Amino acid sequence: MTAPLLLVDGHYLLHRAWYGFAARIMSRDKSLDRTGVFGFAALLRKAQIQHADGFEIFVVFDSEDGAQHRVGQDSDYKAQRPAPESGLIESLALVKNALDHTGVWWIEQEGCEADDVIATLATGARTDGRAVDIMTTDKDYIQLLADPSVRLLNTGLAQGRRYTAGEHILPRYGVLAEQWPDFRALMGDPADNIRGIRGIGAKTAARLLNDGRRLENIPADELRPAWTAQWPQVLRWREMIKLDTKTALPDNLLTTTPTAPLPTAAQVLEALDLW
Repeated sequence: MTAPLLLVDGHYLLHRAWYGFAARIMSRDKSLDRTGVFGFAALLRKAQIQHADGFEIFVVFDSEDGAQHRVGQDSDYKAQRPAPESGLIESLALVKNALDHTGVWWIEQEGCEADDVIATLATGARTDGRAVDIMTTDKDYIQLLADPSVRLLNTGLAQGRRYTAGEHILPRYGVLAEQWPDFRALMGDPADNIRGIRGIGAKTAARLLNDGRRLENIPADELRPAWTAQWPQVLRWREMIKLDTKTALPDNLLTTTPTAPLPTAAQVLEALDLW
């Protein structure tokens, strides 16, 4: 029987592991910081036990040059993000080794952001009839929730609030999941440094998109002249926010079989001689 799929936003989980522990996890001689790889392994195992028993787990990382396509459309894209700490970056190679050791498949597709790869894998899995959960806090994935068999999983929240499904989006934001790129283009996305239109916040954007409208369907008399002047940029932002569900990927990335129970983080570090 084909297993449901848990797609993991790898850089999100590594970032959470690096910054989410009250104390640093050090090697036995206290010379090496192992918080990133230890935390990643621990959080992934906990997610499997609590939410993904019997799932295939697949991890996706951003490539180093993954954002260049969108930067070419708007040079401000993600420009506000500080350079990551050196220890965080050094942990990435260790995390990949840990995934290899535990039998969890992963990919860092050259020239691609993780969200486009995940969108492509999720769309393909749904074509095959598989339920898909995406472990992330990135709201760009909301647009995939137009499919009722796709959910977002945030294990950093309280137990009863961890899943977001398409049915939650309209009550929460006033728009449908499939309108998310239009909504964010209007109001902006600080996480990606997409400015949006000055004077349009969440409530105004939802009002303009009432009844399932898209940007093309908003009556001209509801738009201020200053907003209309920015419309070409708004349309460009929407295209940047849209996830690419047809990213070119290697064949047979997914096994369709459940991932074996993951070892503890301590066992992983011991096996890889990281202590």
